[in-house]
Amino acid sequence: MSKRCVKALVAGKVQGVWYRRAVQEQALQHGLTGYAKNLADGQVEVMLCGDGEAVNQVANWLWQGPPNARVTHVELEALECHDPDNFVCL
Repeated sequence: MSKRCVKALVAGKVQGVWYRRAVQEQALQHGLTGYAKNLADGQVEVMLCGDGEAVNQVANWLWQGPPNARVTHVELEALECHDPDNFVCL
């Protein structure tokens, strides 16, 4: 099992629509750690760490989000692997 960490910047209608909580649910279902936090510019920043395939699956899901979200852009950046203890919404 290969470990992978990515940071994503998600743009669109992603604040005020339970996006962070939905990302947290997806991450926990896939055994990932990291965080999701709102940014002042209206984007959501997400860090995902764990099994490479699970990270890929949730990273792809970021384009979908919860029902009321309207994602227009997802920018991914590979990070040096470091496993946080859990997944939190900041």
